[in-house]
Amino acid sequence: MANTPDTRGAGRVTIREVAAAASVNASTVSRVLNPDTRHLIGDEVVRRVLAAAKSLGYRQNRLASALRGGQSRVIGVCLPDIENPVFPPIVCGISEALAAEGYGVLIANVVGKPKDQERMLEQMLERQVDGLVLATASRHDPLVRRCMRDGVPVVLVNRGEDGGQVPEVVNDDFLSMRLAVEHLVKLGHTCIAHLSGPERLATGLSRLQGFQIAAQQHGLSSTVVFEAEEFTREAGRVACEQLLKAHRNVTAIVAANDLIALGCYDVFAALRIECPKDISLIGHNDMPLVDMLHPPLTTLRIQHHEMGRQAARLLLGMISTPGAAPLRITLPPELMVRGSTAAPRQATSRSRSAAQAR
Repeated sequence: MANTPDTRGAGRVTIREVAAAASVNASTVSRVLNPDTRHLIGDEVVRRVLAAAKSLGYRQNRLASALRGGQSRVIGVCLPDIENPVFPPIVCGISEALAAEGYGVLIANVVGKPKDQERMLEQMLERQVDGLVLATASRHDPLVRRCMRDGVPVVLVNRGEDGGQVPEVVNDDFLSMRLAVEHLVKLGHTCIAHLSGPERLATGLSRLQGFQIAAQQHGLSSTVVFEAEEFTREAGRVACEQLLKAHRNVTAIVAANDLIALGCYDVFAALRIECPKDISLIGHNDMPLVDMLHPPLTTLRIQHHEMGRQAARLLLGMISTPGAAPLRITLPPELMVRGSTAAPRQATSRSRSAAQAR
């Protein structure tokens, strides 16, 4: 496809100027600058044109060129919290897989009310993205419905959606909870609590269900669940305070993510609870630096980079083969045992004193 001169702005180098410097015509420059037609031109001319373009500082208007072919070769990536350390490795995986196929990435932090999210999606579509990777999905997500209605290729990453109508790449949350509960049971814990994420999100619900199934399989009757309103440190702190106020006999906590676990650390410090001597704690995600906490956090390591890479591959498949059946890729986690879990104390000094008094 031929590239036309981009004359916007004074001083911008045009194809005609490159052609004059290389002593060829403008159509030859266009063919050389287009990888799909470069093979039609002799090697010596290609080298001369590329050298002239570089020396003059010529830059192609790739977006305009791509749009003439019906594609922008740009993919939109929507994140729910760009400050959350979980998402950079996902974005890296997406970017690397897309770059290998000549695609760029446009990233948006999608927050606020549904109207705000709809506006952000509209801005993405106005920029002619070829498809979207959403890390923002709720279980019944209006943005997903909008993409399906408008025929926009979309893949979900990290969070799935009820119905399974679009491709998604997620962690095996049921396996995560099974590994966490199994680890604590082997240490001797029988009174285990779960600080769940918000159930409106698939990750919150699936980890809750996974915890409940694992507890049932191990015959645990003394389990309790408190829901954190968000996957944040502050929400984790609030949920942990509520949990410990209502259930003083808990010896271990499985948090739905590492940020909620950080909230538990805050509560432990305020109440002078020693971890893991008084209460063991397990997080989820293995985000950066949790191994530097005191004590280092036992957590589930998620394949975030691979998750992003697989999501990009699914999306490219949708773009090249529209109408294919949606796929669901589930990646296994790995339990990272560190210093925040240990065998429970058999009895507190208070209970021992009470026993002696009898």
